[in-house]
Formats: sequence, C-alpha cells, structure tokens
Amino acid sequence: MKFLPEKYTIADETMIPFIDEHEINKYLENCIPTMQIIKDIISKSLNKQRLSLSETAYLLNAEDPEMINAIKNGALELKKKIYGERIVLFAPLYVGNLCTNNCAYCGFKASNKSVKRETLEKNELIEQVEILEDNGHKRLILVFGEHPKYDANFIADSIRTVYSVRKDKGEIRRVNINAAPMEIEGFKTIKESKIGTYQIFQETYHPEKYSEMHISGKKRDYNWRLTALDRAQEGGIDDVGIGVLFGLYNWKFEVMGLLRHVNHLEAVYNVGPHTISFPRIQNAYNLDIDKSYLVSDEEFIRLVAILRLAVPYTGLILTAREDKKVRDEIIRFGVSQIDGGTNIQMKGYSQKNNKQNLDEEQFIINDNRTLEEVISELMNQSFIPSFCTACYRKGRTGEHFMEFSVPGFIKRYCQPNAILTFAEYLEDYSSELTKEIGYQLISNKLLEMDDNNFKDSLIQKLEQIKQNQRDLYF
Repeated sequence: MKFLPEKYTIADETMIPFIDEHEINKYLENCIPTMQIIKDIISKSLNKQRLSLSETAYLLNAEDPEMINAIKNGALELKKKIYGERIVLFAPLYVGNLCTNNCAYCGFKASNKSVKRETLEKNELIEQVEILEDNGHKRLILVFGEHPKYDANFIADSIRTVYSVRKDKGEIRRVNINAAPMEIEGFKTIKESKIGTYQIFQETYHPEKYSEMHISGKKRDYNWRLTALDRAQEGGIDDVGIGVLFGLYNWKFEVMGLLRHVNHLEAVYNVGPHTISFPRIQNAYNLDIDKSYLVSDEEFIRLVAILRLAVPYTGLILTAREDKKVRDEIIRFGVSQIDGGTNIQMKGYSQKNNKQNLDEEQFIINDNRTLEEVISELMNQSFIPSFCTACYRKGRTGEHFMEFSVPGFIKRYCQPNAILTFAEYLEDYSSELTKEIGYQLISNKLLEMDDNNFKDSLIQKLEQIKQNQRDLYF
C-alpha cells in the first residue's frame, strides 16, 4: 500500500503558526481511498499507532457505505481494546460570562445586551461546588469568558477555592479550565494552582472562516489563539485539550486541522493533547452563520470514529450539547469522557428552575438528564462510570502519561480505578436501586478479569471503600 507522501508538511517550531490551508486541502484532494487502503489504515490504528495526515485524509474521503462501516467497526474495536468499558464523568461550571469578543456563533458575545453579566463571588463559587459535590462529582471544568477581569491570578484563585471545598464526603479532585489564551507567565501562575487540563478550542482551523466568525475582540487574532497551547507548554502545563466547533466550516478540513495540531504539539513538545473535544454548533442568541456547514448526525458519527482511529491514545470528549439519543449512539465509537447533570447557567446548579433562556446563555444544552440518570444509562450499556483522577494526582500527565498508556496502561489500570471511584459514588450518593445495579455491574466486570492477583487487590480495595475509606487507586 502506498499513501500520499507527507511532502506538504511544514516545519514546526515553538510558538510559530503551523496551519497551512494548502497543505490540508492537498491531502483532501489527493487521498482517494480504496477498500484495501481503508482496511490497511484501520489495521495500523488497531496496532495502536497514530495515523498520519494522509492516512486520516483517506478515511475522511471514504463515502462508500462498506468503507464507512469498516471505519465505524474499527473505532468500536479500538476503543474497547485501549480504553476498556469505562466512561469518565465531569461537570462544567461557569465562573464568569463577561466577554469582550463578538463571535457570530456565541450567545455570550459582547453585543448581546440581553445577557445578565455575572461573575461568581467566592461564596457563590463555593455554593455551586458544594451542590456538585452533593451530586457525587469529583471532576470539574471551570469556564471563563474572555475579559481582563479573568486574568491568571483570578483563575488560579478560583481553582484553589474549588479544591478547598469539602462537603460531607465530597471533594473535587481535578479542576480543569476553559479560558482565554494568556502569556507564558500567566500559564505559570495557573500551573502553580494545581490545574488539571488547560482546554482551549480553535473553533475553526480555517483562517478565512475564523476571521469571518470573530468580528471583534482579542479572539479575532487567529495566530494568538492557535499558539496558546505552545505558551501553556512553555509555562509548564503539559496536560492540554484542543477542539473545534463543528459546523462553522467543512468538517473534513476541521478534522485535519485537529490532527495537524496534534502533530505540532508532538513535534515540538514530544506530547500531544490529552483530550480532543468536538462540539457541534447549536442554537445561540442571534445566531448568524452559514448553515451549509452544519454537521448531520451521520457525519458526526463518522468524524468521531475517524478521530478515534487517528489518535488512539487521546481522550475524546462528548458534551451535553448533544441530546440523549445522539450521545448514547456516539459514545460507542470512541468517546472516553462526557459531562452529566450539566447546567451552564450562571449559578445554575443552585436554581430550582432549570428552564433555559436562549437569549441569556452561550448555547443550548440538549441532554438535561441528572448525573444519576446518565449513570443509569451508562450501566445499561455495560459501561463503568468513572470519576478517576489517579493519573493526574500521581503525576502521570503529558509525556509521562504516554509512557504508561502506550503499553496498555489505560485498560489495565484505568478500568479498576474507574470501578473504585464508581463504588465511592454508589456508597455515598446513589439511590438504592442504582447501588444494587451498580454493584452487580462491578461483579460482572470482576468476573471478566484474568489477572487474579490484581483482581484480589481490587476486591480488597472495594471492601475498604465499603468500610468508609476513600480515595483509593492504583
């Protein structure tokens, strides 16, 4: 098999823009797949090797139903082989919605005067965290608008506050953030606050479309945003997340842009992103975009499956922008993290009325299930719900994470750690019915384990959890 040579690849240097529209389009124009090429690429991925730009382009150009089914089945097999049967759960928490940007697709755009602009005071932040802890959450992502108020010191203080909150048996063990780009010194500041993952989306990797979508504000600077994760790495944050907002431009170009970003981080920093997110454009206040690029459900499944094959060891995040039906379908094709019990309103977790107001929110949430309802559905699909934070807290991030994950660490250790955190949830927060079903699921998973010594150690830790010990992991 001969793939298109990687002759279009441009040089990667620290904090130098790396997206070449011509390069991406050349691959998409020239990589015309056959069934044999598709099979060979899938085989390479199943051998746990990351795909090249040309190989990914072949998958993206596959339109024959037989090829598409092969890609989907390959993604199903790869996910089970590497990740086992567990899904990590988290919750988003909006800390402030002040914003100086005007982005065509966003309800928080500065020109939207209907939005009540708020920033959580410390006591309000604590209140929201306590409610999330009462529901059983252990992992949060704090979301900040782009505004001078939300500088590195403010973000670092918010992270420290969240970690300090203890409600009964509850605690937040990992705080990720989604915030505007900053200078290297700013990243150093938030690194010191024990940040988990720093996440930032390019929104679209197409330079012309990016300029069209970002009308005014600092976010209009394409290159400043594109090189944000370079500065994060230079500031000591080696655990980063990338993403695009699918529906702004051609989805195949965007997948190639994501992979090019992965290539850049690996070439310059020897470690790719920890996660990739792929939200689809949804309704927002006064949405004014070209609807011709909206992604259908079938295309959405395809792009998730292709991403899973392209980057076997990168976590894929599916959000509650998608409804229950779509989430339950797509989760099988490679997703490793989802949010549950999500509310994106300011102070939303303490509000009894969760009715969404389109003119006051960044976007619409389409999966309004409680955390326990999401967990119940995961159990119905034989997934172990996970709140695990072991790798982060043991220092297994960035390059160190890859050292563990490539030999099969994820499946060997992450699923047992998932079981332990799930047992904590069953003991401390679930209904009796969920507890009964959950422990039966755990028993079934124990029967499938073939390492008796490891299984015995896991059973011992499960008994310790039942005796009120917490935060046990391998």
